[in-house]
Amino acid sequence: MKRDSRLSGVLHCLLHMAEQPGPVTSEWLAQAMQTNPVVVRRLMAGLREAGFVASAKGHGGGWVISCPLEHITMRDIHEAVGAPELLAVGHREESPGCLVEQAVNASLGQAYDDARALILEQLSQVTLAELSRDFHRRFAQRGAHTQESFHAHAHPSDV
Repeated sequence: MKRDSRLSGVLHCLLHMAEQPGPVTSEWLAQAMQTNPVVVRRLMAGLREAGFVASAKGHGGGWVISCPLEHITMRDIHEAVGAPELLAVGHREESPGCLVEQAVNASLGQAYDDARALILEQLSQVTLAELSRDFHRRFAQRGAHTQESFHAHAHPSDV
């Protein structure tokens, strides 16, 4: 099953945006994410509807974060991008006729529900401000000085 990376991608965009003094274009964000500007615009649409970002057209336009990072949690962003499935596991059949499979589904279903609830609770506990502070800590440890170094390949022990 293919992983849904919208949450990760949007968080990436938002943290880059937080580092910029003014609006950033979809093209600029797409370059930072190594993707297409259309993908960025699609990701940002849900955030705009939720009130987390705003956009302006024309010269000097682009995307800006429209509320304090302390007020936005990772769960907020997860929901703004459509609340994609958090787990890539499921039942073999949703409505089996076999009583054994019904018992299996009931047990697995409860485990999956508990895991989803735990993940959502964890996402509720982390604000974008906390992610930004973590980025700045990593940035300072590396001695980086430019935006290009944001994407420098880290040694696995740095992460």
